[in-house]
Amino acid sequence: YWKGVMHELYWFMSGQTNIKYLVDNNVHIWDDYPYKIYGQKLKTQKSKLSKEEFIEKIKNDKKFAKKWGELPRIYGEMWRRWPTRTKRTIDQLQWVINEIKADPNCHNALVNSWNPEYLYTMARYKDTSHFPICHNLYQLNVINGKLSLQLYQRSADLFLGVPFNIASYALLALIIAKITGYQPGEFIHTFGDVHVYELHSQQVKEQLRRKPYPFPTIKFIRNFQTIDDFKLTDVLLENYRFHPPIKAGLSVT
Repeated sequence: YWKGVMHELYWFMSGQTNIKYLVDNNVHIWDDYPYKIYGQKLKTQKSKLSKEEFIEKIKNDKKFAKKWGELPRIYGEMWRRWPTRTKRTIDQLQWVINEIKADPNCHNALVNSWNPEYLYTMARYKDTSHFPICHNLYQLNVINGKLSLQLYQRSADLFLGVPFNIASYALLALIIAKITGYQPGEFIHTFGDVHVYELHSQQVKEQLRRKPYPFPTIKFIRNFQTIDDFKLTDVLLENYRFHPPIKAGLSVT
């Protein structure tokens, strides 16, 4: 789902946390979580909108979207505006780019999305993000003139999520390599737990019967130089051969 990969990554990179950007671009992979929070917080179920009505209102009602479309303390905010005790925010993504440019031998170019203050029962209920951070840490390294990115993912939906994550972080590695002036190296994906949800079992069997095609390639058609100068229109996906899509439902756990 290349369109979804592109828009979600741009959503993260630009520091956004409201699903309205995704909804406006007809990407609905994040719809379930704000709708779930909306249902939990609604005082009376009589006035509850259906999911379809909820998303339509996110799209067309800016005030409603501002109140109910927001998912604070998720990737975009953690990458670009990490909150601190002094109310200062830290732009981790820009910082690691600066570090790589200043010292290609640095070993501290990490971006972390795991903040215990806002996660699970570690958080006060009013502060919790209500969202399980899954791909929670990545590190950049320059080796032999090539920039590589390693992702640690604590929990991995092997059928539906992981291929998406691979495409997303591989693209991120290419973007950062371009900005820092290095050739792209490797994307390394490390997992804490991998699993297949029961509702995906038939889809997995279908995919295993298929023979993979060669990988596509990415070409940048404009010479962007900063993370904030990057636009989705800069990316050209070439030689992408694919089988018919396999539909599967998201497990909102």
